[in-house]
Amino acid sequence: METAALDELAAELLAETIAEAEQAAGAAATPDLRAATADLNALRELVCAGPDEQATVRQHERGKLTVRERLELLFDEGTFTEVETLRRHRANAFGLERRRPHGDGVVTGWGLVHGRTVFAFGHDFRVFGGALGEAHAQKIHKLMDLAAAAGAPLIGLCDGAGARIQEGVTALAGYGGIFERNVRMSGVVPQISVILGPCAGGAAYSPALTDFTFMVRGNAQMFITGPDVVRAVTGEQVTHESLGGADVHARTSGVSAFIHDDEGSCFEDVRYLLSLLPSNNAELPPEAQCDDPADRRAEALLDLVPTGPNQAYDVRAVIREVVDHEQFLEIHEHWAPNIVCALARLDGRVVGIVGNQPLVLAGALDIHASEKSARFVQLCDAFNIPLVTLVDVPGFLPGAQQESDGIIRHGAKLLYAYCNATVPRVQVILRKAYGGAYIVMDSRSIGADLSFAWPTNEIAVMGAEGAANVIFRKEIANSPDPQAVRARRIEEYRSELMNPFYAAERGLVDDVIDPADTRRVLIRSLAMLRNKHADLPERKHGNQPV
Repeated sequence: METAALDELAAELLAETIAEAEQAAGAAATPDLRAATADLNALRELVCAGPDEQATVRQHERGKLTVRERLELLFDEGTFTEVETLRRHRANAFGLERRRPHGDGVVTGWGLVHGRTVFAFGHDFRVFGGALGEAHAQKIHKLMDLAAAAGAPLIGLCDGAGARIQEGVTALAGYGGIFERNVRMSGVVPQISVILGPCAGGAAYSPALTDFTFMVRGNAQMFITGPDVVRAVTGEQVTHESLGGADVHARTSGVSAFIHDDEGSCFEDVRYLLSLLPSNNAELPPEAQCDDPADRRAEALLDLVPTGPNQAYDVRAVIREVVDHEQFLEIHEHWAPNIVCALARLDGRVVGIVGNQPLVLAGALDIHASEKSARFVQLCDAFNIPLVTLVDVPGFLPGAQQESDGIIRHGAKLLYAYCNATVPRVQVILRKAYGGAYIVMDSRSIGADLSFAWPTNEIAVMGAEGAANVIFRKEIANSPDPQAVRARRIEEYRSELMNPFYAAERGLVDDVIDPADTRRVLIRSLAMLRNKHADLPERKHGNQPV
């Protein structure tokens, strides 16, 4: 009995002890959790502030915003959600074990742009100069995977010194993971690179794999090898700006599609571009309310384009008259200006416009123009953007330099891009369309759904003057009055084979239209083609010219 009584008493004491412990734990839980939360918020504030105040001052003195200031400009107010804020590297060589800042020099997350989800990562130049290490790369990898899974655009804000040398090959492997994802996501979700500082070495290849690249003058530079290496290897004396500055890549190399004087205007255009793109390749671009009448006559077009085939005009003025509210976004404005590529809206729906520019090289196609327009056509086809092609082309640019540099191969890129495109395609011949360039500029023979021509169109193998010189060469040479014979034969060729209705009579043009009705004709045609479905042959991929 005594043993049982002792056991009962022990049980009671144990129960009381447990109850007291639980009561004490409950009483202590609230203040401890609040304190932990306060510590967390304080840590987040420190991380967001950057490594130190002077680093932020130095960033601003360079004319650059901090990474979080940039993200505020990119996203709708208060919508950015950051991930892996507290991530730290685990490297332990060359003193890195003593420098383990949270975030590891890159900010990743998502937010809304015009109410639609967009993912973004941005290098923080204040931390390790924005250099990429293992943890840094893994944060970007995770964000890219999230963007692909969610079917949303990805924006990269580049302001970094390349690979983190102290981490060796793991940093290089990090870049490999980014490149592989760039390629896997290509044509699936829009990818945009914004260069706001240095982007050197392997880091430069990721922007090259994305759909659009923006650069800011004065601060942005891209190059594979810097000035010191160039000087050591070749003896050339170059600066960062002359080697890989914004103007170099916007005007000469074609690497940058857009160039801006400041970060504010740059992010405005990034947001505008996103408003013209679908979130992914399974969606159509977003429509906008339009109060510009679909049947509006553009009377100004009757005076914009001269009837003389050798007279210049600005094709952008034609585009302005046709599209909604005269607004369009030109891609690669400063590179290969003999062709214009632009995104615009017709009756609120996004279209891609390709147009020869008679102001430059008479609108002839050369290597750069072919590459520029081919990439644009592929982009539009990938993201379900209908194509409108405005044709006024005298041919491919002749010359030994163009031939030796591969105009045949590069010109074939544009031909391949159009032939491979399954989006609605409408061609409008404004004036002349000569030779192989006429075929390449989305003629009916390579798959354009509809082709229209203005009454001043001239579609032929070549211009009347050149054709007469070839066909009637002997007759002209043997004539007592070569000039008179030549003039007569030129006019004969023009009236027989280049009259405005010749192609229409043979079904190569669907209609000859009043130029003032161009907007109405395009809107009705694209509305009819909105549900177009076209299948390509079953294959892994084509072997396009590169």
